[in-house]
Amino acid sequence: MAKSLGSPLLLGLVWLGVAFMAICGAFCYSELAVRYPESGGEFVYLHASYGDTTAFLYGWMSSFVMYPGIAAALAVGSVPYIAQLVPSASRFPVLAPAAILIAFCLLNGIGTRVGGLTMSLLNWLKLAVIAALAVWALFGGHAHLANLLPFTGRRPGSDPLLPAIASAVISAFFSFGGWWEAGKIAGEVRNPRRTLPLAFFAGVSIVALLYVGISGAFLAVVPLAQVTSNTAFVAQFGAALFGTAGARTLSACVLICVCGGLAALSMAAPRVIYAMANRGSFFPAFGRLHRKFGTPVNGILLQTVLSVLVLTFGAFDRVLAFIIFSAVLFLAITVSTLFRLTDPVRAWWFPLAPVLFIVSCCVVDALILMHDPIPALVGVGIVLCGIPARRLIRSRATLRTLTVAQD
Repeated sequence: MAKSLGSPLLLGLVWLGVAFMAICGAFCYSELAVRYPESGGEFVYLHASYGDTTAFLYGWMSSFVMYPGIAAALAVGSVPYIAQLVPSASRFPVLAPAAILIAFCLLNGIGTRVGGLTMSLLNWLKLAVIAALAVWALFGGHAHLANLLPFTGRRPGSDPLLPAIASAVISAFFSFGGWWEAGKIAGEVRNPRRTLPLAFFAGVSIVALLYVGISGAFLAVVPLAQVTSNTAFVAQFGAALFGTAGARTLSACVLICVCGGLAALSMAAPRVIYAMANRGSFFPAFGRLHRKFGTPVNGILLQTVLSVLVLTFGAFDRVLAFIIFSAVLFLAITVSTLFRLTDPVRAWWFPLAPVLFIVSCCVVDALILMHDPIPALVGVGIVLCGIPARRLIRSRATLRTLTVAQD
């Protein structure tokens, strides 16, 4: 993002702009979570306002586009950092991320307790690593404000402005992605009217502060003009903080963050398919738990296979375009349900926050189409395949019901 934008000011504005979008969305989602205090999140909200088909398509999009795409993006993005630790990994740009995805598949397949403990450990460690890097860079004598100057001017070699902004906004949105997931556990939360709004706003605010802080720390240590690539930047920043072993040390920090995200995804994503199957909205085989481990093994296998297939897109930004276009579209549709409630919203932020969020979603999707339309349209095509898939699932369910009745 820094290399593409070429300006500390533009980088900060992109982070703050996407943070503002997320806060507007947090207002809307916290209201929906309080109105529908049951597990399921978007599936529940869309089902109440737009019916079964729209809700099913959201579940289909989550299972076949968003979750596999995010897992693939994290795995692809980890390859340059793995190569810093194991140089031979760079010769296998698809095999290395596939091996990571398969490893988490096995980890979550052997038990929820093992996978849950791993996820908790990695994510707490991830937050500690990011905060420690920012503090060490800013207060350890490595950062220099002069490296941020000129603060507003773009450096030579920056990308053309509009494509640079498009690419940066997509990356920033991906980095913030996940705040909306808090609504999915509303049915398991005590006092959701108090707890859920706090979870949404605290989560978004902490993430925004971390991103702005770490970006400022990075650029105060390594002048933007010296940034040529992500791996070169890791080597420069790592050397400034940790000496000769800096690139390897910082690469290990990045991989901790990546694995934390993958651990959470590989636990959550198969449960969406499992829940849909139990509601009769997906094939029954995916609604069964493993006899020994008690895990939704079929859902875990499906998510892993789909994630490996997404790796064929190759480049990191192409994988992001595949994921984000459809995800943003459903976020906007979900927020629009606030305008269809029988009991109107009576809050100081309504209707400004949902309008701004929906407009922001439209802008993000327009930028994606301008930047790289083919992966985005492939994602939409897969979502639309959910329509005949739903008909097939319902017809098979009807046939099973008739067979049981005849017996």
